[in-house]
Amino acid sequence: MTIRPRLGLPLVGPLLAAIMLVAPAQAQTYPNRPVTVVVPFAPGGLTDVPARVAATMLQDKIGQSFVIENKTGGSGVVGGTYAARATPDGYTLFANSLADTQNMYYLPVPYSPVDDFAMIGWIVDGPPLVFVIDAKLPHKNVAELVADAKANPSKYSVGTSGPASSPGLSLAQLNSMAKTEIVAVPYRGSGEAARAVAGGAIQGAFTFYSQAKPLVDGGQVRAIAVASSKRLEGWPDVPTFIEQGYKLDQRGFVGLTAPAKTPKPVIEFLNKHLNDVVQSESFKKQMAELGMTVPPASENTPEKFDAFMRQEIARQGVYADLSGQKLPTAPK
Repeated sequence: MTIRPRLGLPLVGPLLAAIMLVAPAQAQTYPNRPVTVVVPFAPGGLTDVPARVAATMLQDKIGQSFVIENKTGGSGVVGGTYAARATPDGYTLFANSLADTQNMYYLPVPYSPVDDFAMIGWIVDGPPLVFVIDAKLPHKNVAELVADAKANPSKYSVGTSGPASSPGLSLAQLNSMAKTEIVAVPYRGSGEAARAVAGGAIQGAFTFYSQAKPLVDGGQVRAIAVASSKRLEGWPDVPTFIEQGYKLDQRGFVGLTAPAKTPKPVIEFLNKHLNDVVQSESFKKQMAELGMTVPPASENTPEKFDAFMRQEIARQGVYADLSGQKLPTAPK
């Protein structure tokens, strides 16, 4: 019997060893060229600003360029699709947000916001939505508004950014809990809705702190509730919905992610330096002006951010059912 040599087997060990060395070697030299951070919304928005500030500070800290690339369209889906399909080498990152946990219920999204991305960590938590009403109205809290809305069902109109937006979902949730029939009026954005309240076109709006604060300071609108678990630092006298008996918590976030299969050492490197940046007093001060906060470093890990994303997707599914706008093909 002739025994033939098993060609190729001697190479298995060296090849395997070489493959195993790729990730650590890459981490040791990373980054050696500019890193692109894809932001799926326009410059100057509530996703863009935190990502842009963090990218600038990462660039200063690491000594390599971090370039923001705004790829807009499809409520963030255009940018998300581009980032999900990018080479998983750490040189294309993605700034995700609340929209990524909502879009799959209302739009055809060709990627998974969790399975097609490796989570790095939070850039910011928030801002929460705030509920503002025309300052000429007498109501000082949600209970007074709800009582009047029940007594006069056709009296109140509240501005939103459409039924599948966070403001629209918040109003649907409030109507469901309070047994009211407040009418939703869609605007192109929550800032425009807040200005409509100030102009007397509608009675209230769900908007964001940075959009509402100038109008509140000017006496044109009154903030009566914050949709968060905690009061805002800038408005310590404005209670939360939860304090007023309504379990309504709708706050945004901005995170940093990479395409799935990005080497773990690169993810760990980015998480460490991201935390160094976002935990700085300079960053926190800038974000506080937008009503945003930063989770403590002990909580800001890739694993905990991944768990948060999965929980938030499930929570948004409940709101999608409530909205009546959920796609038949959306996740159950």
